[in-house]
Amino acid sequence: MEIEKANSLIWEVSVWEFLLVTAVLAGGAAYLTGRAVARSWQTNATLAIYMVLLALATRFIHFALFQGTLLSLHYLVVDFIVITALAFLGKRITRAGQMSRQYGFEYDRKGSLSWVRKA
Repeated sequence: MEIEKANSLIWEVSVWEFLLVTAVLAGGAAYLTGRAVARSWQTNATLAIYMVLLALATRFIHFALFQGTLLSLHYLVVDFIVITALAFLGKRITRAGQMSRQYGFEYDRKGSLSWVRKA
């Protein structure tokens, strides 16, 4: 258990705190933000700006609830990378559904993340 409380490259306080706050809470919000950006046909830059704001909020939750460092650039970047990956996953899954549903005359869905032009 002692190694769990040590800082690592990915988590600051504990792995469970990282999984709860960054992966589950902020990751869920990021995934839903990615879906919302896809549904409104906004750009990737817009999604990236939203993820910067969400990463800052995530860092504050780590600080306020778990005595993490508020102004830690390293852990801010880690949080940003994790939630941005989940946000773009949500956007890509939603966009694949949109393309095959709204432009079904031209595109077929290929898996959950992509679409292909009909022959």
